[in-house]
Amino acid sequence: MLVVSDMQRSPGPFVVELALRWGDMDSFGHVNNVQFARLFEEARIRAMTAWVGDEVDDRYGMVVAHQEIEFVAPIYYSTSPARCEVVVSRIGDKSFDYGCRLVAADGTVGALCETTLTVLELAQGRATSIPPRLREVLQAHLADPVPFRRRR
Repeated sequence: MLVVSDMQRSPGPFVVELALRWGDMDSFGHVNNVQFARLFEEARIRAMTAWVGDEVDDRYGMVVAHQEIEFVAPIYYSTSPARCEVVVSRIGDKSFDYGCRLVAADGTVGALCETTLTVLELAQGRATSIPPRLREVLQAHLADPVPFRRRR
């Protein structure tokens, strides 16, 4: 079950509640680090869907060009949902970054993530400038970069 909170229209991060699955755990009893990538992906998709709505332009697509996840603390299975806070942390010419923070139901910050998506012109199969309307949407959700403990 996934619920998009009322915060989607308020200033600050877009918040997505994500149900954890029993099968997300590993042999150590916490959510496996591979599942964090899946949770971040789901939150990004839900955020963009809420921001763009029906304004999808089929001439363009997006691909993940880079992703960095910093694991902060283990997250344990709970029937209460985890929360992923999503912002846009950078807007370039042909790409942009999502910044995310995954928080367990008990308030523990589990991980930070920054993901670069490159916009593609699908007919040509190549990177292209971010379309003006998408740039407008991204700009409305622009915030500070992810506060990683160490940047490369």
